[in-house]
Amino acid sequence: MTDLISIRPSGLPQPRRYPGINWIGVRTLYLREVRRFWKVGAQTVAAPVVTTLLYMLVFVVALQNARPPLHGTPFALFVAPGLIMMAMLNNAFANASSSLIQAKIMGTATDFLTPPLSPLELTLGFTLGAATRGLAVGLVTAICVLPFAPLTIANLAAVVWFALAASFIMGMVGVLAGLWSEKFDHLAAVQNFIVMPMTFLSGTFYLVDNLPEPFRSISHFNPFFYLIDGFRYGFIGHAESNLTVGVIGSAALMAAMGAICWLVFRSGWRLKS
Repeated sequence: MTDLISIRPSGLPQPRRYPGINWIGVRTLYLREVRRFWKVGAQTVAAPVVTTLLYMLVFVVALQNARPPLHGTPFALFVAPGLIMMAMLNNAFANASSSLIQAKIMGTATDFLTPPLSPLELTLGFTLGAATRGLAVGLVTAICVLPFAPLTIANLAAVVWFALAASFIMGMVGVLAGLWSEKFDHLAAVQNFIVMPMTFLSGTFYLVDNLPEPFRSISHFNPFFYLIDGFRYGFIGHAESNLTVGVIGSAALMAAMGAICWLVFRSGWRLKS
């Protein structure tokens, strides 16, 4: 018992002080987030895969003879990595944002506010859970699109890095959206007016270099463009953007989003009030 609590001179028990990171708490929160989406896997994993396959049917199967190769790459092989990345981005965002907004509306936020979890540990738990869903959906989607686009890996490091970066970034964006939103309408607004337009206007279905100005230059300020382009490079071996910029930019964005999430959890903004 003396390992779990400390005693004040008055005899009142004090919560245990964890040196460093409370990995048990982080693991518990992470498993809670994973089990939450896995319990309804038909909705959280299977449904996004079906949506991606519908995109493949429309843009690849129905239009395969009308779309020329892009930089020598068949249109199906060009589009498939972008669709996989889209699925990862949307689902990593959805996992963290829906978890937090549901906790706020249903009054169950005390489940993760009461335990001895620091702002950093809350950020890690929610982000890792969201990233796991994004990566799981991406993996299943990649397997399902193989009959339509026989993908081969040209650079495994690029595939792994940009998949992880995208899942972590959107997981943290989902955390911020879930904390900011006070009802599901607010969350839907972020999804429909920010996340979805940035995803579709990032070169998933076309070459950004073919856009007229100023749209070509504007696209290079879209972080989703670098994530999708870098991920696609890992499969086809060709990139429109500077990969060094993409790697450094995604790393910097992860660090910045992590710091913002930490500050918001620390302040308790729209969570403890």
